[in-house]
Amino acid sequence: MTPCFYTYAYLREDKTPYYIGKGKGNRAFVKRQRRVPPPTDKNRIIFLKTNLFEEEAFNHEIYMIAVYGRKDLGTGILWNNTNGGEGSSGTIYSEEARKKISDAAKKRIWTDAQRKEASERCKRMGNWLGDNNPSIEKKGKKLKVPFSDEHKKNLSEAHKGNQNHKGHKHSEETLEKIRQKAIEREARKRIAKSW
Repeated sequence: MTPCFYTYAYLREDKTPYYIGKGKGNRAFVKRQRRVPPPTDKNRIIFLKTNLFEEEAFNHEIYMIAVYGRKDLGTGILWNNTNGGEGSSGTIYSEEARKKISDAAKKRIWTDAQRKEASERCKRMGNWLGDNNPSIEKKGKKLKVPFSDEHKKNLSEAHKGNQNHKGHKHSEETLEKIRQKAIEREARKRIAKSW
């Protein structure tokens, strides 16, 4: 077995780390299923040690998290939720756990009857695709909805001024709430960028 693991850090703009991790391949750059996202500037992702065996990478991750400390424990500057070393790679599931995972996956598979029912429901709703599944048949193609002139006029009226989607005017109180939410969103974005 060749050593293919590494430890990495996400850096703030002031070059201090805010997250330490262990991985292999492109793990350091992957965003999905993470509480702490990678920085948008890829130059702020650094590799601490490379060409490690998995156990060495776990040990180095634990050491580095201990050195910098965790914010949630009040011991340091990292956003890590754990002390490291408990990754899920190489996990061996018990027979019972494998059966539960299998049963859950089987429930997600549609039967022919379910597919037929969904297709009929789409037809009743006026779906112009009929039996076709848009995720398979029309993948990558932009679908155009044939709006009537009356519908277009209603949409146009609804979007004039301070109105909601039904054409009613927002009260000043509602407008203020909308403004506050927008300000909060922008503040969260600025905080996320500063990580």
